[in-house]
Amino acid sequence: MAAGHARYVFLFIGDGMGTAQVNGTEAYLAALEGRIGTSPLCFASFPHSAFITTQSGSHGVTDSAAAATALATGTKTYNGALGVSLDTLALASVADWAHRAGAAVGVGTTVTIDHATPSAFYAHVPYRSMTDRIDEQLAASTLDFAAGSDVAKPSADCYQALEGAGFGILRGVADYNKVRRQARRLLLLQPETAQRRSSGSLPYAIDRQPGDLTLANICRAAVDYLAGFERKKRSERRKGFFLMLEGGSIDHACHANDAGAAFREVCDMDEAVRVAYDFYLKHPEETLIVVAADHETGGLVLGRGHYSQHLQYLQYQKMSAEAYTHHVGQLRQTLGDGFTWELVRSDISRNWGLGAEVPLTEKQEQRLRKAYDDIMSGVAEESRSLYAVENALANTAKQILNERAEVSWATGSHSNSYVPCFAIGAGAELFHGRMDNTDIPKAIARAAGWEITQ
Repeated sequence: MAAGHARYVFLFIGDGMGTAQVNGTEAYLAALEGRIGTSPLCFASFPHSAFITTQSGSHGVTDSAAAATALATGTKTYNGALGVSLDTLALASVADWAHRAGAAVGVGTTVTIDHATPSAFYAHVPYRSMTDRIDEQLAASTLDFAAGSDVAKPSADCYQALEGAGFGILRGVADYNKVRRQARRLLLLQPETAQRRSSGSLPYAIDRQPGDLTLANICRAAVDYLAGFERKKRSERRKGFFLMLEGGSIDHACHANDAGAAFREVCDMDEAVRVAYDFYLKHPEETLIVVAADHETGGLVLGRGHYSQHLQYLQYQKMSAEAYTHHVGQLRQTLGDGFTWELVRSDISRNWGLGAEVPLTEKQEQRLRKAYDDIMSGVAEESRSLYAVENALANTAKQILNERAEVSWATGSHSNSYVPCFAIGAGAELFHGRMDNTDIPKAIARAAGWEITQ
């Protein structure tokens, strides 16, 4: 490794995190302080920044698989493809380049470890839906550390195959602390208590319960393990590490147009970045941190035409719209005839602030009552986004809170907006101006002195 090259490389990917998601989160934090402006996130304060274009090789609006492939391999591909070119040839990723250079390698996410973004760093499949093959390739990969909520659709022998490939499968931080040094490779998953609630992702930050795994937990565990791995494997000339961590639930919240959940997810990823930043402060000449995004989700707009913003209202949302759907279902089942409009109205006020800290118009009040009446009469339709199902009450409450906060959304899918990139450390000056997503892994390799191969 040449002098001046990054020895320790962190790549954070905020899935669905466009410029409005970052600016909106900083404006929300400032609003909590009672002022107009921004309260800077750690990563958005890094000294080097760029705007990234995200089109895929087949579409003007990329999906997560093609975008992740570009960020991982430096090559455009078609929507739906993972780790393969337009003609389905396997592509080496920056994780492979790091491994070949002697670095330890880790990949972590808040969603499943075989979801689109993490998979692009170790798998090669023509369609992202081929999770069985992705899981087989995870077992056969060169990853030293992997983490996520779980695998998406585990086959009967999936976990046995991973263990047979040398992965010690741990669930939660407590499990990690007990046995982290006993396995040749580590797969850190969420505790079974959280898995019973949802195996598809870690709980949203807004829905988190004590003991739930977080991206910051994953970052600490990865740094601890990979740094220890470097020491342990010096005889094999291991040199530093590469770690990709994804804030995958930003995308989920934005698909659902849930601003309260989305801004908290950006804050949550920032907490993980702070763990990496603390490491950087100890090794400033040898560490590179890059924070990027794969695409924007939701077409988020910070305004509704009134030249005003009331993002402070979002603080009164106590759970995601998805979680509130489950909450309402449990209330109705438990209370039976006691599930009255008066009770529901009070519950909405308590969990969304609507009609209490957040003022309502008469029409907005009527919309909430109609949602309740439609549920009780059996005519209410559920609202579906890519990753969530919401009942009429949850969806209506979310929409009204967006209105009161002066936030709007153009779509429930992705957009072709620029996404931001921020960098600090060794080689951070390479991330500037306008870049394409395919430039990101190549710049990382250049900063670290890794050979780019296919």
